Amino acid sequence: MKKALIFQGGWQGHEPEAVANILSELLEEENYEVKITDTLDTLASDDLTQYDLIVPNWTQGTIEKEQLQPLLEAVEKGTGLAGLHGGMGDSFRFEVDYQFMVGGQWVAHPGNDGVTYNVHIKDADHPLTEGMEDFTVVSEQYYMHVDPAINVLATTRFPIAEGAYKTNGEVDMPVVWTKRWGKGKVYYCGLGHVAEIVRMPEVLKLMKKGMIWASR
Repeated sequence: MKKALIFQGGWQGHEPEAVANILSELLEEENYEVKITDTLDTLASDDLTQYDLIVPNWTQGTIEKEQLQPLLEAVEKGTGLAGLHGGMGDSFRFEVDYQFMVGGQWVAHPGNDGVTYNVHIKDADHPLTEGMEDFTVVSEQYYMHVDPAINVLATTRFPIAEGAYKTNGEVDMPVVWTKRWGKGKVYYCGLGHVAEIVRMPEVLKLMKKGMIWASR
């Protein structure tokens, strides 16, 4: 039986506890043993290499070196990392090593919540997006700074909402990607502002496949 750790907390607007429970249910359906923690102390006290998968679900916040370093090292040694939205892509804003591992960092969501936009699946034959078609989301649209090393599986197009950034013209922004960190596999999905969005069939499918793929 594979083991997964989900650490949830930070800004409560992203409903971290509810989202963690949804992600846990997806993993339990695949016979994972899942531990959910609401303290970053777990990252320092547990042997993180025992987990096949770690799921960050902690928006913003701060993390101590003795908590972050074991996480970086566990993924480098082969533990998978997978997460979504701000719970993984807007965690620990001052920790560039964490952002380097994830492959991107949130910087803006023009129009805030309630923007209607299209998610474009780049390759419907890829194992992580197989059989999926483009779909529409009404939520936040994440504008991110991204690592050129990521493998982009889905994009959204900017601009939709007003903003000074519009003068740069159209941009296809990665919204689902993979990358490697040492021996570990990293998966990120920018969708999932609140639990209602995470429960969308397309997001559930993306997250289940992504978490399984990232697992050791």
